[in-house]
Amino acid sequence: MELGHEPILVTGASGFVGAAVARALAARGARLRLLVRPSSDRTNLAGLDAELAEGDLRDADSVARAMRGVRYLFHVAADYRIWAPDPEEIVRNNRASTEHVMRAARVAGVERIVYTSSVATLKPLDGGVADEARAATPEQAVGAYKRSKVVAERLVEAMAADGLPVVIVNPSTPIGPRDVKPTPTGRIVIEAANGKMPAYVDSGLNLAHVDDVAAGHLLALEKGRIGERYILGGEDVRLGDMLGAIAGLVGRKPPTVRIPRAPLFPLAYANEAWCRLSGKADPFLTVDSLKMAAHNMFFSSAKAARELGYRARPSIEALGDAIAWFRAAGKIA
Repeated sequence: MELGHEPILVTGASGFVGAAVARALAARGARLRLLVRPSSDRTNLAGLDAELAEGDLRDADSVARAMRGVRYLFHVAADYRIWAPDPEEIVRNNRASTEHVMRAARVAGVERIVYTSSVATLKPLDGGVADEARAATPEQAVGAYKRSKVVAERLVEAMAADGLPVVIVNPSTPIGPRDVKPTPTGRIVIEAANGKMPAYVDSGLNLAHVDDVAAGHLLALEKGRIGERYILGGEDVRLGDMLGAIAGLVGRKPPTVRIPRAPLFPLAYANEAWCRLSGKADPFLTVDSLKMAAHNMFFSSAKAARELGYRARPSIEALGDAIAWFRAAGKIA
């Protein structure tokens, strides 16, 4: 697929997945336009040959300006917080920003759109592996972030049914380089690599290298069916096995103490209350994270492999790349 000479707009390019998508497009010779907030950290934009359009996704006018003359759109940006003092703020932000972007794309006549959703919009299958057919309702989603992604995805689906040329991708748990913030999973990698996780609550998750996820976005642009969703995942692993792999990569002993969830709920409530009072963001232990840990977040990327040609490398390689980047960034001793 020829990317052409018209600009390709990427939202969220200063973030983790968005930066990987932008770099994958740059490697293909795309003409990039990146919508970023004036306050965005520009670390992930270093070295990218791209036009920067400053604006805010919650401001429909700035989104419309950034969309002018765009042929293809990757809407990657999202308010990615597991916790907030006002949880409904996450839902409002993700719904409003998605609506502004999609409406602006329709008005601008964008030829094809890839919308970055999440496996958070799917119901896990305890004792099995979930696929794209297990769509969740907002009421079934655990926590504000997951609910926000469900609400936004359903909005995109409705617009696709009304003729918007959009393909939906659902990344699982991306890890790898350029996790500047870092993401909640990136925080676990850092803490474990620094020997600060002597115990853990076991759960299951699907780990995917962020660059494989980015490659999947480009495949979705080229080959995805309009209105369809595609899981972009990697390898299903137990959290204990992930922590053991991290320990092996950095030469530490793996944690061996597995903690039950129930006794941790009072601590999580107290941690959140303290964060609200102190103004400190991102508590390490939250009520929603404990609720999520009750389910194995195992997913199949078979549909993306079959229809798009998507491929994912082993999780140990993704963990190795993440550790190398965090170490170079001074986050791992």
